[in-house]
Amino acid sequence: MSLSFRFGTVGSPEATPPKPGGTVGGIQYAASIGLDALELAWVQGVHIGETACASIKQTAAEIGMVLSVHAPYYINLNGDDEKWPRLRQYLINAAHFGNLAGATDIIFHPGTYFGRPADEVLRVTIPRLQGCVDELRADGNTVTLRPEISGKAAMLGSLSDVLAMAQAIPGVIPCIDFAHLHARLGDGAMNTYAEWMSALDLYCQSLGDQALQHMHIHLSGINYGPKGEKNHLIMDAADLDFRNLMRALHAAGVKGRIMCESPVLEVDALKFRQLWMEVSGEGE
Repeated sequence: MSLSFRFGTVGSPEATPPKPGGTVGGIQYAASIGLDALELAWVQGVHIGETACASIKQTAAEIGMVLSVHAPYYINLNGDDEKWPRLRQYLINAAHFGNLAGATDIIFHPGTYFGRPADEVLRVTIPRLQGCVDELRADGNTVTLRPEISGKAAMLGSLSDVLAMAQAIPGVIPCIDFAHLHARLGDGAMNTYAEWMSALDLYCQSLGDQALQHMHIHLSGINYGPKGEKNHLIMDAADLDFRNLMRALHAAGVKGRIMCESPVLEVDALKFRQLWMEVSGEGE
């Protein structure tokens, strides 16, 4: 049964059996419950070797699972000059080993404004990100780098920020976290069909129709306050209007991956899949 979206979890499913365990076990278990995508959560650092990467790649290929990587949290495209070489290496390592593991997309948090205007920060961060892409391409690495929308207004990563990066650099395409988009301003905005259609229209205008066919989406419930994101919530405890979000994605003709970051990873990933099937009529 082929759907417009592949559904999966950011990190191995919670109920992954201890044997074989790890990412290989996570891939096998995810497939057994009806998921067909997995994001390797290397958020605390890239601690993996080539042999393990080869095993992950082979397992995913045999099962038909598509892979992405969530790169370490420590990346900050706007870090000071002294720290930048170390910060960029987190992204390079995630892309290098992610590619060896068969991942096609590398998701990362772009950093912080440090109180400076967005346009000023982008003048620093876009050339730095371009340099990362150049290094990867010189190494024959074709992964897509995906700066993720941030859940806090003080952080680099508004919708316009990530679209600006993507427009400036071939090989960079945003990761759209709709929970973060909803929480970012802290006022409950970005929670209606009309608002999501407007965001998807801007995405399409900025990057072209084809970009809607390969969207990488993060989704969960979210708790937020005046300064934005506090923590992720399970689907049933959230104020996010998931059904109307799915309606907007369907109306805009979006395809790609929807990756769950809920505290109950695979439970809500499967709920998202079921909701998509109900809204879209696919899989009936």
